[in-house]
Amino acid sequence: MHSTVFIAGWLLGLASLAAAFVSPDSTGRLPAMGWNSWNEYECNINEDVFITVARQLVALGLKDLGYQYVNIDDCWSDKKQRRNTSTNKLIPDAQKFPRGIIHTAELVHSMGLKLGIYSDAGTDTCGGYAGSLGYEEVDAATFSKWGIDYLKYDNCNVPSEWADEYEYTPEGPGSNAPTGYDWGTSNTAKRYRAMGDALQRQNRTIQYSLCAWGHAHVEQWGNTTGHSWRMWGDIMPAWKGKEKWSWGLMPIVNQASLFWESTDFGGHNDWDMLEVGNGDLTLEENRSHFALWCAFKSPLIIGTPLDTMRESILVILSNRELIDFNQDPVYGASAMPYKWGNERPAGTSDMEHPAAFWVGTSIKGIHIFLLNTQDTSVQMRAVFAEIPPLQAAANDEYLVHDMWTGKDLGTFKEYFELEVKTHDTAALRITMVDGKHPNVSWSPK
Repeated sequence: MHSTVFIAGWLLGLASLAAAFVSPDSTGRLPAMGWNSWNEYECNINEDVFITVARQLVALGLKDLGYQYVNIDDCWSDKKQRRNTSTNKLIPDAQKFPRGIIHTAELVHSMGLKLGIYSDAGTDTCGGYAGSLGYEEVDAATFSKWGIDYLKYDNCNVPSEWADEYEYTPEGPGSNAPTGYDWGTSNTAKRYRAMGDALQRQNRTIQYSLCAWGHAHVEQWGNTTGHSWRMWGDIMPAWKGKEKWSWGLMPIVNQASLFWESTDFGGHNDWDMLEVGNGDLTLEENRSHFALWCAFKSPLIIGTPLDTMRESILVILSNRELIDFNQDPVYGASAMPYKWGNERPAGTSDMEHPAAFWVGTSIKGIHIFLLNTQDTSVQMRAVFAEIPPLQAAANDEYLVHDMWTGKDLGTFKEYFELEVKTHDTAALRITMVDGKHPNVSWSPK
């Protein structure tokens, strides 16, 4: 049964890849997994940080689960000298990387991992270091020579001559662009495409992460330019709300409920790096964060120190069933919201209480994610007749499996109900009683 499903899914995947930014070795076909320095370290980085992380990815078993990228974020270059005056090449900070980025890459590669780096599609990075606008060719060639495997490309300090004719920001009031406007012709798209084209001209495959913050409707053109694209502003370790330019989890989940359809093989909505293990997030909030990012097929980029990580956080980040859903080789689409909760109509935008009922599919079955946005524990009911892939046979009996514990919860007809703790997410897999997939032909898209 699985071989037939795989072939059908693989053909569907090839069809979606036809219009995507395709790398010859399938880099970017599935969401990236790894670690990034910014959420915890910001500018307080040096080579030792990244070598320690690489060793911990191996020692903790995270490498074996698919976490392979060790990503250097902002502040790695020489802020004063910026570029070599004769070659225009970026200069690494000699205090932070005394043996150069090449040496860091060699050490990371020796552990079977990959190294990522950061730049910006403006004159300066967000931290005020040299950006790559106008230097795309030389920077792409430099990154390739250094052995870089991943580029996060930010969106700060864009000069006025590169401003878009029509503006769109996801958290803004909308846009005055005419109906049918092609956002792929915007200056934002041109800035990001310049680096994408330069990367493709190198003899090294570099995963390209567009950190465009959802501007210029990047979801409409991102898959012809890069492997993933940021859809919102920066994340912070909070359940809801906003602080300066950073946002809690619920506003991001709300946006995901409205733009989930943009993700498939070869191109992924990026809902920003994982804050799992950071700040004052409760255990349940950490669980929800990870489960939903897996459900959205977002890149899974850890942002917490690994050498001091709590065991409970490692358990969350190591959940193989959730990772398997995120990395499914046959079904590439994000889970979709099928019910908002509190009797609200589909498509309701609510930054504190976004869509609560989600459904997706994998080679293992139909998956349900029940998000409790309330401040108390609640009983949540998954009614089979309301779940799109089960509606045609809603009267059948189904086996319900808990993806958190790895245990079967029993067989049920008509509905399944359980108590979900405050801000937690139940992650369930539904199959026929004999374990077979209930609807192999269904996809959210």
